[in-house]
Amino acid sequence: MSRLLIEASTPLCLLQDAGRFGVRHLGVTQGGAADWLSMAWANWMLGNALGATVVEITLGGFTVVAEEDCVLALAGADLGARIDGQAVASWRFFSLRKGQVLALTQPVLGARAYLAAPGGFNAPAVLGSQATVVREELGGLDGRGRALSRGAHLSYSGSAMPRPMPHALIPDFQPAQPLDLILGAQNGAFSGRSLFDAFNAPWTLDSRADRMGIRLLGTALEYQGPAMISEGIPLGAVQVPPDGQPIVLLNDRQTIGGYPRLGALTPLALARLAQCLPGTQVRLRPVMQEVAHRQQVECLRGLLNR
Repeated sequence: MSRLLIEASTPLCLLQDAGRFGVRHLGVTQGGAADWLSMAWANWMLGNALGATVVEITLGGFTVVAEEDCVLALAGADLGARIDGQAVASWRFFSLRKGQVLALTQPVLGARAYLAAPGGFNAPAVLGSQATVVREELGGLDGRGRALSRGAHLSYSGSAMPRPMPHALIPDFQPAQPLDLILGAQNGAFSGRSLFDAFNAPWTLDSRADRMGIRLLGTALEYQGPAMISEGIPLGAVQVPPDGQPIVLLNDRQTIGGYPRLGALTPLALARLAQCLPGTQVRLRPVMQEVAHRQQVECLRGLLNR
């Protein structure tokens, strides 16, 4: 078994995997990597299962020391990663010799980086997953939902089968491309003007954002339908509370809610949103479910067939 010693961390550095499924009827949310695509590529570069446990590093502030020679992979945001002070690019695998220090400092492009180790990092499975959900005290190194902390060890026991990331498939984190949204059951109950504004005006990502959700600031949307009974909430749901400012619900969301929904972002749009910093301007674009499904299938084929 190989280990990394955590020399610095923040409350935003968490163990994540593909998520916790089959338990939402118990009120337990799914958790998992906010940018599932970057997590999958980090694992792919080492020959891991695509959903193997990784470290999700949000906004930097994370440092580890290798206790043995090892091979790791890094994907997602450019957080100014350095090995013993020398810059190392994201979207690649690399070697660390015993005693070398890997530090991710602060955002250069994107918000979340994913660090993978051969076979995935070791942690107890809680309800079938190692994903950390702090609010529910589930997952993580001790199974109690705690963020990674200084002095803790990350262990792994797999064998690396490293392969380079195809450069042409590196995702574009620039926010110019609209976020695709599948229209929801209540979209017809918004005023016509609100539906026009929702898809023809920019939205600014509020600083009030975490792994539960991100608030969008812009022209207030007007819901004209009846009061709702709480119902199940899918990943990426765009709820509109009474103030008219939408909230995109993410991996650590509550399992039910009673606000009307404009729709839900597609998985690929969610991966891009997870890399946007507060203050970023984004646009929404309606898309048919069949189109979103086809895009998702093509993306997964690109991962699985290489």
